[in-house]
Amino acid sequence: MANLIEKVTGDFAGKRRWREYKARVKALPSGYREAAEATERYLMYFGSISSDMTIFEDLIDLFERAAVDGTPIRDIVGDDPVAFIEEFKENYMKDGWVVKERRRYADAIARAAGEKGS
Repeated sequence: MANLIEKVTGDFAGKRRWREYKARVKALPSGYREAAEATERYLMYFGSISSDMTIFEDLIDLFERAAVDGTPIRDIVGDDPVAFIEEFKENYMKDGWVVKERRRYADAIARAAGEKGS
């Protein structure tokens, strides 16, 4: 019966992991919560990520650890938060279409410049 319901509504495990992630964000101290929510929002708009929860779970691990240690927000994201999150999400986009297109583009330019065999 659970399989039939999951076919209609989607995977329960993924939804449970998302709710757990959101609860962990909500439990963060004020500044860390705002930074985590802003980072999440950026990833949702520009992440081009799959439905895998790993990136969000790793993100909340980072902010929770920083909150416990008292690490300032700027020490986490640096002076350029966009550079931080772009580099962070690159670790999760190994097989994404953006990465493949970047590789294809770089290879095409290298071939055009005579740096690689065709």
